[in-house]
Amino acid sequence: QVQLVESGGGLVQAGGSLRLSCAASELTFPNYGMGWLRQAPGKDREFVAAISLNFNTNYADSVKGRSTISRDNAKNTVYLQMNSLKPEDTAVYYCAADQYWRLSAASADYNYWGQGTQVTVSS
Repeated sequence: QVQLVESGGGLVQAGGSLRLSCAASELTFPNYGMGWLRQAPGKDREFVAAISLNFNTNYADSVKGRSTISRDNAKNTVYLQMNSLKPEDTAVYYCAADQYWRLSAASADYNYWGQGTQVTVSS
């Protein structure tokens, strides 16, 4: 059974940084595009960043220049480094896998999801 397990969330002050990790198991990880999406209370889930199997990337405008997505295929892990965090970045962050590595911003294009990790940015 495919598992995606996120870690690295927490409480941070505005302007701070966090590095989220997502470890995948029972998945041919190098063959999947990976994404990070987030959901704030009372809001729809929204795209944050994605990385393809050949390391191309895509970012939401809201995080571009402040965040970096990367992957380590040897460790079956995808990362999201977030800098200059803002209170509006507060959300549950989900890791997701796309078997067609589309760099998609659409939640429906992802086949597998993690349980999420909470990121809270205080002002």
